[in-house]
Amino acid sequence: MAFRKKIRLGDLLVQDGLINQQQLDRALSEQKRRGRKLGSTLMDLGYVSEDQVLDSLARQLNLQRVDLSRYEFDPDVVRMLPETQARRFRAVVLADEGDALLVGMADPTDIFAFDELSRYLKRPVRQAVVSETQLVRMLDRIYRRTAEISNLAEELGQELSGSDYDIERLLEEEEQEQSEVPVAKLLKSLFEDAVQVGASDIHIEPDERLLRIRQRVDGVLQEHEMKERRIAPALVLRLKLMAGLDISEKRMPQDGRFNIRVKKRSIDVRLSTMPVQYGESVVMRLLDQSGEMLDLAQLGMPEDTVTRLRRHIHHPYGMVLVTGPTGSGKTTTLYAALSELNDAEKKIITAEDPVEYRMPRVNQVQIQTRIGLDFARILRSALRQDPDVMLVGEMRDSETADIGMRAALTGHMVLSTLHTNDAIGTVDRLIDMGAEGYLIAATLRAIVGQRLLRRTCTSCRQPAELEATQKAWLESVIGERRAATLKFHVGRGCAQCNRTGYQGRIGVYEILELTDEMRTALRRGDSMAFSTAARGAPGYKPLVVSALELAVRGVTTLREVERISGEVEQSFDDRALAEGSSATAADDSDGAANAAL
Repeated sequence: MAFRKKIRLGDLLVQDGLINQQQLDRALSEQKRRGRKLGSTLMDLGYVSEDQVLDSLARQLNLQRVDLSRYEFDPDVVRMLPETQARRFRAVVLADEGDALLVGMADPTDIFAFDELSRYLKRPVRQAVVSETQLVRMLDRIYRRTAEISNLAEELGQELSGSDYDIERLLEEEEQEQSEVPVAKLLKSLFEDAVQVGASDIHIEPDERLLRIRQRVDGVLQEHEMKERRIAPALVLRLKLMAGLDISEKRMPQDGRFNIRVKKRSIDVRLSTMPVQYGESVVMRLLDQSGEMLDLAQLGMPEDTVTRLRRHIHHPYGMVLVTGPTGSGKTTTLYAALSELNDAEKKIITAEDPVEYRMPRVNQVQIQTRIGLDFARILRSALRQDPDVMLVGEMRDSETADIGMRAALTGHMVLSTLHTNDAIGTVDRLIDMGAEGYLIAATLRAIVGQRLLRRTCTSCRQPAELEATQKAWLESVIGERRAATLKFHVGRGCAQCNRTGYQGRIGVYEILELTDEMRTALRRGDSMAFSTAARGAPGYKPLVVSALELAVRGVTTLREVERISGEVEQSFDDRALAEGSSATAADDSDGAANAAL
């Protein structure tokens, strides 16, 4: 039965004993000052949790409480309510029950919203109580802009049909109201859709008969094809104008950047164009400047790894390297370390290409290769700026590595990244770049190796049946006896994870701290002895072992572990996994998975 009676949330929470009258009075006063809803104000003050408020409302109103993170919804039913109405009233149509529609509402006491929903849907409405946090995430997943993008592309294609794209016409349209220009509207929808799903990159790829637009979500590309191939030049042209690139140059690659605001978030866009057979391919890296800077404790590192890394970065001098392939989260780790070091007592200078996140009090320098401002030149100049900490975006050549190590030798803490497969292989890479073994031994304090693994979707997680090839791989890594005792999970695919079985990513790390034995091997130039000493170092746990532990706990899948194992060395024995996960090998319950990192 529809709820129509007015109820006072504060009185209800006092009645249930969740808050006292004094807390309610303070929250009401704060609510008037902030202009927010009472429930949000109470949660901001820490008096109640969202779950407590929702449970109390559901009991009092005799309504169903729905957990949207586990709800299997029908997208067609959800779309019975347009996105604007759903976001305005914080509501979502969950099910068509024949005689009524089940509608989840974040605030079931809002009589105005209830009346408006009933009027719009033209059906009896039965309320359910849902979390506003979960509701917003659900709306972002359901109301994707793929249909809107296709319609705008078709509209633009009709405008451009029958003739080549007229550059002068676009430049004239630039002077008009931008929201009325089809190209601008299409790009707006593209960026909004990418931000909604948390895409890190947008790819625009023209083919012979169609245009592909792909978004990288959780490290994997999702593809959307459009038949209007002729719109590709229009999109590329507008993007070049936004990035300040040469619109007449189509034969050479170009790089640029621009900043846009999407859904009240500041997004820094790094744009790269490449001439291909049927036009120009464009890739845009999206960097959210509005997001809060993570600290080391929020990265998902094991507590022991965080403690050891902190000890090294707080040392007054030396070098700490973060290694891994492109897209493994190295920059995020470096910025988390910088955030911890950033205080009024330290002078910090960075050399970056590009500057991905802006930090107060940090002197960040952008690489400008066209004018000769490269890493080496910035480092030489930075040493005359009296720094305490220096961050080098990447050790790309022997000159940069040499200057960085000499800076670490002369009383500076140097943080940098290197593209290597694992922590142990980092030393060989430095030697290949021309670094002297004695200099590495004297300056290098620790190496962090990392990868990003996709998280198993907790809404559709189920025990996994391993394929024969997976069993064979696991047995080759940790032995047949040990492999037989381990159990894994996989996501079957649901609406919450867009049928992928994965939702979000988690970092997996290894840290190698240099010991006296390793330094002695480096001074002798004996890389084999260094590798042997590194593998036997106290506390060293290879990436694959850490990844397997996460898979055993249900946080990720064995397939994800296999993926990164092809990139790193697998020379470890059964003891490492036994020591790290003996307590969790038999624990494959939902609770263990949800509590993981």
